[in-house]
Amino acid sequence: MCGIVAAIAGQNIVPVLLEGLRKLEYRGYDSAGLAVLNGAQGTQLRRLRAVGRVAELAAQADEQKLDAAIGIAHTRWATHGVPSERNAHPHISDGLAVVHNGIIENFEPLRARLTGLGYTFTSETDTEVIAHLVRHHLKNHPDLVDAVRATCGELIGAYAIAIVTEGEDSRVVVARHGSPLVLGQSDSGNYAASDTSALLQVTRNMIYLEDGDMAELTRDAMRIMRLDGTPVARPVQVSQLSADAVELGSYRHYMQKEIFEQPAALSNTLEMLAQARSITPNLFGVEADNVFRSVRRVLVLACGTSFHAGLVARYWLEDIAGIECTVEIASEYRYRKPVADPDTLVVTISQSGETADTLAALKYAKSLGMTRTLAICNVPESAIVRESSLRFITRAGPEIGVASTKAYTTQLAALALLTLAMAKTRGTLSVAQEEKYLGALRHLPGAVTRVLELEPQIQAWAERFAMKHHALFLGRGQHYPIALEGALKLKEISYIHAEAYPAGELKHGPLALVDRDMPVIAIAPNDALIEKLKSNIQEVRARGGELYVIADAGTEMAEGEGVHILNMPENYGLLSPVLHVVPLQLLAYHAALVKGTDVDKPRNLAKSVTVE
Repeated sequence: MCGIVAAIAGQNIVPVLLEGLRKLEYRGYDSAGLAVLNGAQGTQLRRLRAVGRVAELAAQADEQKLDAAIGIAHTRWATHGVPSERNAHPHISDGLAVVHNGIIENFEPLRARLTGLGYTFTSETDTEVIAHLVRHHLKNHPDLVDAVRATCGELIGAYAIAIVTEGEDSRVVVARHGSPLVLGQSDSGNYAASDTSALLQVTRNMIYLEDGDMAELTRDAMRIMRLDGTPVARPVQVSQLSADAVELGSYRHYMQKEIFEQPAALSNTLEMLAQARSITPNLFGVEADNVFRSVRRVLVLACGTSFHAGLVARYWLEDIAGIECTVEIASEYRYRKPVADPDTLVVTISQSGETADTLAALKYAKSLGMTRTLAICNVPESAIVRESSLRFITRAGPEIGVASTKAYTTQLAALALLTLAMAKTRGTLSVAQEEKYLGALRHLPGAVTRVLELEPQIQAWAERFAMKHHALFLGRGQHYPIALEGALKLKEISYIHAEAYPAGELKHGPLALVDRDMPVIAIAPNDALIEKLKSNIQEVRARGGELYVIADAGTEMAEGEGVHILNMPENYGLLSPVLHVVPLQLLAYHAALVKGTDVDKPRNLAKSVTVE
């Protein structure tokens, strides 16, 4: 959950490192640092570190007029040790500097051993052992590549690392295991970073390293090998992203930008349906039809917001496709002993495709004999996609705000397609139903646009919400996961404590919380459960609770004292969760604005959860 950048070029790379860190700041923002080689002979190591945002580091670099042609940089989300300058990367051992994303699980015995050998530790981090271990191995392996290879052989855990050392101003050495690392090629030099966005400023030619790869970067070349020294070739892929795609533009925050990008993101994700007359399983891969016919159940593995998307899909898959579906939190699934069924389709959902727990859960499921796998992901080159036999790439574009918005709604769109494709394969979808759902999917971007027009009313709600300390979200059926997602968004960025419950559970505990200081948000789709939900709402009013209801057209709900109604533009049936989550995103965003919190970089959180 940190971000690293490395560069070696024919000109000053300090601006490249700093701009790369700005693009990676969503991955961690409690401290930042860089190390470069410069000086009369180009070999003196200089390190700058700052607590706080990348802007603090940039100010130091500007003040010192730092200039170098080789260097590494890091933006941190604290795991080992509090945010402080001494815990900030890069970490140094006698002129050798390292930056690291991941967690070294065996750092304590390594630290004890290195301390016994006379190495002095100045930080609380696990990363510092890497610097000292490389320095130690240089005594027996004078070549830096060999010393890094020997070091990696001793590390247990996840890492993406970049290393430079005094006396070697012509190369950077990088390696990865369990944490993402991409190389960038250009005429001016060679680069490495945690993700593509950091390198779009200099190149669109990317090479995605595999687990167990390491590389030596020089000004004019790069050499990739396995940790045993075997040379390997990895293909150069031209990124379809542009640098503009990760710019803020006219928006105040990335979260705001990404909320309003949802119609376009949905349109791009569903582009294949524009002229389609039917839904084909081949959308998920050439083997999808055979896989969908042969499986007896679906297992969804995901974390956070993606887990909520999976919970919605469970209702869809069981109701429309008639197939049993289980949804598991990946971080829990990987540590228990489930009953494995080889006739299971394992579906992983992840925005980044690098979510450590989801990737580990996927590998665990495969080790249990469940080898029919499908990834729903926003990053085509990611580890989870590469680990899966089938895949569907959502086309949300880069999502920088920590609180996921457009990635979530495009995941729902992908899961709706999966539901319909499996239903068709299994013979539970009539021609008339298929035509109806196709029309609804095509209209979805326009429907979301109409929901976004409700923003002024939601802003008024947010003014009242921002003064509260707690909130309760209610939903029934496929909208209970939307209540969960709404509560998550509110607490993520406004720091208001929020809980979500199935509305039918209100009398089984949470009703005790309801009073005039506990706002209750109810999602009221016009479906078979609407009358029961209305009864739940009356229970809240009878206890003096203030209600905020997001109501479908046709629900015939009226405002009154203590009851605020947001009337949705239309009733959208199967796909209504996609529409109902948008007002909840806007509510969280505007409540956070009123409170003055950091919307895009909420405290204690980072975007891409690449550590356990």
